[in-house]
Amino acid sequence: MTAERPPISPFNLPTLIGREAEYISEVLAGDHASGNGRFTELAQAELGRLLGGGRALLTTSCSTALEMAAILTGVGPGDEVIMPSYTFTSTANAVVLRGATPVFVDVRPDTLNIDERLIEQAVTPRTRAITVVHYAGVGCEMDVILSTAARHDLAVVEDAAQAICATWRGQPLGRQGALAAFSFHETKNIISGEGGALIVNRDDLVERAEIIWEKGTNRVKFKRGEISKYNWVDVGGSYLPGELTAAFLYAQLQNAEKAIRQRLALWQRYYAALKDVEDRGFCTRPHCPPHCQHNGHIFYLLAPTTEARERWLAGFRAIGINAPFHYVPLHSAPAGRRFGRVSGPLAVTDSIASRLVRLPLHLHLSEAQQDFIIEQTIGIVSGSR
Repeated sequence: MTAERPPISPFNLPTLIGREAEYISEVLAGDHASGNGRFTELAQAELGRLLGGGRALLTTSCSTALEMAAILTGVGPGDEVIMPSYTFTSTANAVVLRGATPVFVDVRPDTLNIDERLIEQAVTPRTRAITVVHYAGVGCEMDVILSTAARHDLAVVEDAAQAICATWRGQPLGRQGALAAFSFHETKNIISGEGGALIVNRDDLVERAEIIWEKGTNRVKFKRGEISKYNWVDVGGSYLPGELTAAFLYAQLQNAEKAIRQRLALWQRYYAALKDVEDRGFCTRPHCPPHCQHNGHIFYLLAPTTEARERWLAGFRAIGINAPFHYVPLHSAPAGRRFGRVSGPLAVTDSIASRLVRLPLHLHLSEAQQDFIIEQTIGIVSGSR
């Protein structure tokens, strides 16, 4: 039996972009490798600088940041949280773990973000919060969403897993909602292998967030010298990463803006090169509204039909290009049907999920490699290969 040929063009490759090895060596040579040490503080401060404020708390993942957000918004049994179905499982798991119900709303056909015009009709007396997802680093229509939330006294949580260094109306994503969660998984623009962060944008939530973050204790106040000993004072968990992860992340965050510029250049080369096949009706390229600035996280194409997408995937596999699809909509997943409910038809979600293909995009991608991918993509989507 012949082993399967590895992809000529992998979808993602983790990249060192700064002093990661040096900082990790410092941790290994020091006397503090557990969480909430010097590099945790440095990384949190750097993240706060990039976002222009907010209280940043490093977490073991974006998933655990979302779980912290669910606790902070007071979500519990009998409550509902509105969110898109076209997202990763963590968005819904965070509220299901609190005994609440995710309510799935359709997405816009242009940005693939939650359709802000459909949120109001999903609100019930049980609604407690709205979780938005900035897909591919493109901002949701936060003015409409925040206005809807204010009318119904709802918390807004930003799932900004893909949105580091992206903006909406000139403001960093992750600063509009009461809370925001970022991911530093190895597939993201800025990485630490596994990792994430919770951003607390409301002053009245900061102290409790620090307690939840430190296993339900007031250890952060103790570390600052504000109390003589710390105690168990609330619910919480072990959400903070170790110093090795924080050191790696700090090096990445120091070079975040440079890395984003490089990704945007690669994204733009795809966008320009594939204009003709879109003009000829073979595919649809990503759309970013003029009041948003994305971060080059994902470059995707939408096939005209599900059958065309299947032909594309087979074509990419045949030549060793790892070009995957993305989410299976949560409302159609077994757990989604068990734990959630839908609000209105989700026709756009079902359609784009069956037609989307992502192209390789990472900082190891050379112009020659990208030119090869572009050439093959044009042939595959136009049917000439």
